[in-house]
Amino acid sequence: PKHTPPGTTFPPTFSVSEIKNKQRRHQMFMKLKQEKRKQKMQLKKKRRKEREALGDKAPPKEVPKTIENQRVFDETTVDPEDEEIAFDEGTDEFSAYFNGLTNPKVLITTSDRPRGRVVKFCEQLATVIPNAHVYYRRGLALKRIIPQCIARDFTYLIVINQDRQTPNGLVLCHLPDGPTAHFKVSSVRLQKELKRRGKAPTEHSPEVILNNFSTRLGHTIGRLFAALFPQNPQFVGRQVATFHNQRDFIFFRFHRYIFKNEKKVGIQELGPRFTLKLRSLQKGTFDSKYGEFEWVLKRHEMDACRRKFQL
Repeated sequence: PKHTPPGTTFPPTFSVSEIKNKQRRHQMFMKLKQEKRKQKMQLKKKRRKEREALGDKAPPKEVPKTIENQRVFDETTVDPEDEEIAFDEGTDEFSAYFNGLTNPKVLITTSDRPRGRVVKFCEQLATVIPNAHVYYRRGLALKRIIPQCIARDFTYLIVINQDRQTPNGLVLCHLPDGPTAHFKVSSVRLQKELKRRGKAPTEHSPEVILNNFSTRLGHTIGRLFAALFPQNPQFVGRQVATFHNQRDFIFFRFHRYIFKNEKKVGIQELGPRFTLKLRSLQKGTFDSKYGEFEWVLKRHEMDACRRKFQL
């Protein structure tokens, strides 16, 4: 099709990829794309006019299919009203915190000799979590740190691992009895790297939002995050820490809000922001050699079906 007259339509079997000339091929591809967009807009206008004509009798809008709403049912999905769940919550490792017997006290440390963004990430994480203390590690084994933490009444140990001076892993260990979760960390944005960020966080205890932790495993991870923060948020600070689970990726965001009027709310992101992916959940405190693992990510088995999620 070297000398194709303008306005010529090709037979339905024709493929744009058959055109050898690169510029001509790109031109035809853009033309086809434009035609498709035009048809789509016309169909949209037609449907809107039909809906307006029918008024209240118009059929409900179709819900678009997404991976989330096509999710394969998981038999471990939790019903919060279930008696068994209520019993588990009353007797698990976090029960002392949820019953108000202990207050969170968090130690944030790093892999050996941290540098670059890892140091800043730890400092900014300490502004988000109240009563958090940052100590940099110099060759001390994690198994030796845990008894020292328990002796000083720490309820959590957070270890930030690094690769090329960037955070790439997070170990979250609940003390004194566990469990220990290991996460992969990605998409880290520090406060200075955020556009239109708000002023630095204040020392008020934030409100905590946990979204979509629906299975038994997700429920445990949700409680693990909730126990990091004091139970009595100080609403004066208007700060919110959000852990949003979507397709087994946990997105963390930290915001400040303000009520503009009865209907409108303005929000500012304070940072930092990052994404977590659960690698393993271990009973008890950190023990990589003899630890009993409740759950371990087996990528090629678990990710075979895109519509099945673990959390």
